[in-house]
Amino acid sequence: MSIENIKQVASDPQSRAVVRRVFEENFASYRGSYALAILCMVIVAGTTSYSAYIIKDVVNEVFDKKNLAMAWVVAAIILGVFMTKGIAGFGQEVLLNRIGNNIIARYQSRVYSHMLQLGIGFYNDNRSAFLVSQIGQNIAGIKNLLNTMITVVARDFLTLVGLICVMIWQDPAMTLGSLVVMPPAAYVISRYVKRMKKLSRQEVNLNARVNSAMVESAQGISVLKAFTMEDQMQVKVDKLVKSAEKQANTIALVNARTRPLTETLGGIAIAGAVAFGGWRVIELGANQGALLSFLVAAMLAYDPARRLASFRVQFEKSLVNARMLYELLDTKPRQSDQPDAKDIAISQADIRLDNVVFSYKAGENILDGVSIHARAGKTTALVGPSGGGKTTIINLIQRFHDPLSGTIVIDGQDIATITVASLRKNIAYVSQQPVLFEGTVRENIAFGRPEASDEEIEEAARLAQAHDFIAALPEGYETAVGEMGTNFSGGQRQRLSIARAILRNAPILLLDEATSALDNESEKLVQKALDTLMKGRTTVVVAHRLSTIRNADSIIVIDKGQVVEHGTHGSLMRKRNGLYSRLHNIGTDDGEIVDDTKAEAHG
Repeated sequence: MSIENIKQVASDPQSRAVVRRVFEENFASYRGSYALAILCMVIVAGTTSYSAYIIKDVVNEVFDKKNLAMAWVVAAIILGVFMTKGIAGFGQEVLLNRIGNNIIARYQSRVYSHMLQLGIGFYNDNRSAFLVSQIGQNIAGIKNLLNTMITVVARDFLTLVGLICVMIWQDPAMTLGSLVVMPPAAYVISRYVKRMKKLSRQEVNLNARVNSAMVESAQGISVLKAFTMEDQMQVKVDKLVKSAEKQANTIALVNARTRPLTETLGGIAIAGAVAFGGWRVIELGANQGALLSFLVAAMLAYDPARRLASFRVQFEKSLVNARMLYELLDTKPRQSDQPDAKDIAISQADIRLDNVVFSYKAGENILDGVSIHARAGKTTALVGPSGGGKTTIINLIQRFHDPLSGTIVIDGQDIATITVASLRKNIAYVSQQPVLFEGTVRENIAFGRPEASDEEIEEAARLAQAHDFIAALPEGYETAVGEMGTNFSGGQRQRLSIARAILRNAPILLLDEATSALDNESEKLVQKALDTLMKGRTTVVVAHRLSTIRNADSIIVIDKGQVVEHGTHGSLMRKRNGLYSRLHNIGTDDGEIVDDTKAEAHG
């Protein structure tokens, strides 16, 4: 049965390729540990087989001959055999667990490293909570795949072979009769394998959806409660949980369906051996010790035979996990360095977009022939209705995406021909939605410059008007920020994000509604810091507040993916029918220009 299962695995090209890859990536690193674990398994197999063989001596040499001295010898041998088996079993279990845990740690690190290389588009297409949950299941599957293969082949297969050898040694004819149950068991089990592939993939996805829904509910708990969505989310999660439970029960049923067959066939084999062997002993005077040794070997062979019988079903489940994990690891980054890419050489930080076309979906251009010149050391403001493509321009400059056509050039260097890392090291970015990471306030400010001194970090916080509220915290700069920065207000999170950009001290600043979360007083203070920071640096800012826009050296008006106007605040306001002037006069929050300077005048 085991040979048939292994042949079936070997004959499937996909399975063979995945198994080969898993072993090539992992076996060499643990060759010594696996060799020792396999040695332990060989000892377990040998001692198990010998414990069946020695029963013949117990009956023939001790019981039949009433030899008390031999009884003590055999008892000592049996004790030694079982102690050896216990020590070997302990060694095998400890070694395999250590290897498995290290494999999980290695793949976690490897997958995380790979995910950091994937572009923004990948994360736009995949929900993060779902992705992380799926990855956890699939990494555990690779550990199980390796350990199952090693355990089944080395321990169970060798144990079964050893016990069959004992059976053949004691009675070849009965051994042959006992093995006739194996082909029908292999045939029935093979019918469940294809179904297990599909069920296992569905189970991983369903469990990932359940975990994803719970994580997203925790992350968005304030919105969930504000909209009184508790009952609706409970219903949604309950449905997902029920679906996952149903899927798990289906898989358990498929696994369990092999049990009645293997139990029945095993019972037939052993019952037949008892009946036939008993007849031979009673009627033909066959050796009682040999029969008892044969029966013990047959019964001990039952468990490894049953595990080998269900091996393919369990194996396919782990194989699905491995395939899904490799699908992720084989995903190529949409933005990657060209073979001859060089580090960018910043001299002035002059930025040009020339006839750039970009779309997220085929046939729906977000940018349609956009040409912009953000002059070195100057501030360029991007304004216009929401959805016009302003944030997309910010993303393209950082090469989060590549344009369909056109070029983006910094100091005469096409950013498609330079290394992504060197490009982004020369950019400081503050987004509309500030993001804080696990760790302390100090670590978050130093996120772009981990080598920064405490004095530099605190100076950046002062310039961002964040030092006072940080100093008032119980642990100051060592305060943990909490998940996604939930321990701080929106304005505080934004000021920490600005402090991070200030500390970065990059020649290019990209600000996407960087002051949108601040009240007027905080914005006025931060704007002073930003004005100081912007001097001598190329700044591209997306904004709709007049206090941010009016001091820009150049204002670019974007509408429906095209540049419709450009100039200074004064020149654009003189165009009475121009879009900029209309947006200023409307003064709503839907991408139009809000005149917050009146509040300053009366403040």
